[in-house]
Amino acid sequence: MFGDLTRVGANFHAMEAWSNLKRVNGDIGQIQSRLSTGKRINSAEDDTSGYALSKHLESRTRGLSQALDNVGTAKNVLNIAEGGYQSQMSILQTVKEKMTQAADGSLSDAQRGAIGDQVEALLKEFDDISSDTKFNDNALFTGTTTTFQVGEQNGDTLGVILSTSTRDAVGEETGANVVNIDSILGTRIENEVVSGGDGSADVSFGIPANFTTGDADTLFSVTKTDSTGTESAFTNFTIAADGVLTIANADISDGDSFSLDFTYQGTFSDMVQSEAQAGITKLDSAIKSLAKSIQSVGDYNARLSSKEESLSLAISNTEATRSRIEDADFAKEQMSMMKLQILQQTSVSSFSQANSAPQMVLSLMR
Repeated sequence: MFGDLTRVGANFHAMEAWSNLKRVNGDIGQIQSRLSTGKRINSAEDDTSGYALSKHLESRTRGLSQALDNVGTAKNVLNIAEGGYQSQMSILQTVKEKMTQAADGSLSDAQRGAIGDQVEALLKEFDDISSDTKFNDNALFTGTTTTFQVGEQNGDTLGVILSTSTRDAVGEETGANVVNIDSILGTRIENEVVSGGDGSADVSFGIPANFTTGDADTLFSVTKTDSTGTESAFTNFTIAADGVLTIANADISDGDSFSLDFTYQGTFSDMVQSEAQAGITKLDSAIKSLAKSIQSVGDYNARLSSKEESLSLAISNTEATRSRIEDADFAKEQMSMMKLQILQQTSVSSFSQANSAPQMVLSLMR
């Protein structure tokens, strides 16, 4: 912009100097803002496309960071589960030791029964560990799938199955991997024969079993045998809440008799030598099945460790890209600041000189 210094109506040189000074001050203010925030892009106005891309990358970084936290939580859950399994493994090893001891023929029934009591106590603790192994008040050994979000995208998950581990179901829920430790105990039979005739008869004897709804461990049958030796089964009988078995509408003539046969599963307290011997094989199967469950936990942990590494690398790379786009380069900004500060000083000087230039006209009027 050019102007005539002898005209005072408009000081074009001063206006130009003021415009340059204003632009330099604006650039200095922008650099000061970048240096104070550490960001090259502080608003969409600074760089519209860069702003949109940086926010997308920031969102991805935050999602990846949360996924990394989720992986840590999943590993915590698996570590708790492995600790529970390891405790149960220690119990099974001890139970096998006791079974091996009970299988020896030199022991008396009383001695074998004492060992059985120890086994029963150990297996109760085995079940307690299963029910007490929890994370966030949720039982872990349920045999169901728990899904962990291990990525920032929908569907980037890991399904974990922690096998049921109780005395009647050690191992996976499907196939031959489930081991029922209690199945080593054979059945026992209690029998009572009652002669027939008019009226009623009371029979009582005890068995170590509880009659409850849905109890499959206790099976019983009532059979009538007449004087000719012909057998027929009663089908109309009930067990009251007080434990009394009542047979109603039974036609039993003189000379007839009926027998009560109660079949129930034995207990470790009355374990016999053959059951202890079978228990050794059963315990080996249970230990093998539980070891497979522990191995599965190890496999899950290995996958999570690999995922942890890949997430950490993705976070670093994504954050580096975002920083390159959004963050300020302090060295570059400082160089620009030095240049602008020089321009600011020269602009102020030029503006001052341009403002004083019209005063030369006064010398023409002397």
